[in-house]
Amino acid sequence: MPTSVVMPALEMAQETGKLVSWKKKEGEQVKKGEILLEVETDKAVVEIEAGGDGVLAGVTAKVDDVVPVGQIIAWLLKAGESVPASAGAPQQSGRKMDSAPAAAAAAPAAPEPAAPASVAGAKISPKARRLAREHNVDISKVRGSGPGGEILADDIMSAARMPAPRTTQSWTQVPQFYVTRAVDATNLNASRTRRVPEIERSHGVKVTHTDILVAAVARALRHFPRMNGSWNNGSIAMHPEVNVALAMAVENAVVTAVIKNADKLALGDIAKQRKELTERARANRLSPADISGATFTISNLGMMEVDAFTAIIVPPQAGILAVGAIKDQVVAAGGYIGIKPMMNLTLTSDHRVIDGARAAEFLNDVVAGLTDPDKWL
Repeated sequence: MPTSVVMPALEMAQETGKLVSWKKKEGEQVKKGEILLEVETDKAVVEIEAGGDGVLAGVTAKVDDVVPVGQIIAWLLKAGESVPASAGAPQQSGRKMDSAPAAAAAAPAAPEPAAPASVAGAKISPKARRLAREHNVDISKVRGSGPGGEILADDIMSAARMPAPRTTQSWTQVPQFYVTRAVDATNLNASRTRRVPEIERSHGVKVTHTDILVAAVARALRHFPRMNGSWNNGSIAMHPEVNVALAMAVENAVVTAVIKNADKLALGDIAKQRKELTERARANRLSPADISGATFTISNLGMMEVDAFTAIIVPPQAGILAVGAIKDQVVAAGGYIGIKPMMNLTLTSDHRVIDGARAAEFLNDVVAGLTDPDKWL
């Protein structure tokens, strides 16, 4: 039977997607796994793979169209197949929708006023356009912070004097608490220096402190599976895979790219994946697989000279680790005062999933791994 091509859901609370480009022409043969189209969200431009083999037909969306999530925008047809009569009808997207009385559902809906696609030549993202309607924001008075003055969701929320919805959900609904440790990075620095030449030869990439952090955190998550879990509608869901997300700064946004099964990867493989994900993020070319499935997040601002900070949990994950810069500090050790390279770690945890004692034990395990990485790497 024909394979439908639908507008995918790539982010939490995403309702629409903007079609950036078709990588295949209508009438052209497509193979499963080939890049079929590109979709823009508030965070990135994502390449979408074909879900089956066939000839591209029945295309209903053109470049720059903003399409509801789940709506069919094309079909992949095999020999003898034709475009179904229901072409263009919305597909079930898997999102929970509020039910409406039958009488209300049967009544014709009043046309919704459309916001202009641009203001004084500036573009506006699909999500920003929707938020402007919901919060009665005059987009002609909003100054966009995106590339070329594009108006983003955060610009609309700022104009409405409201916090951005991702942060709102986490901050208002998740009972968060914080545990902090200072780490002596002497052995961490030495281990990284020793391993750079070896991994550069075998994998063609330099090892960073972030790579060792990912490995140490993944190891600790294996020891403390509760921290790798998540809160799911009143119960705790445990995840068999350890998928560590890295918060990455791109132009006017932060994205989280995921290193899958990080607890099973060698340090060189982690470094290679981290480098590839970083390059794709900066080029706005992350795929759906690159940004989905995270069970824990690391946010490292050390390269920006930040001493310490606290990070907000990315729901439904149970924790996020905030990492500060490694800096020489005067410390007391063994009855003597000396100068050592120190690094601050702050763990934010969801109290519904994990308590303070277990969070402290998890952070202590991470610190132990960073204090002597050669023991386990």
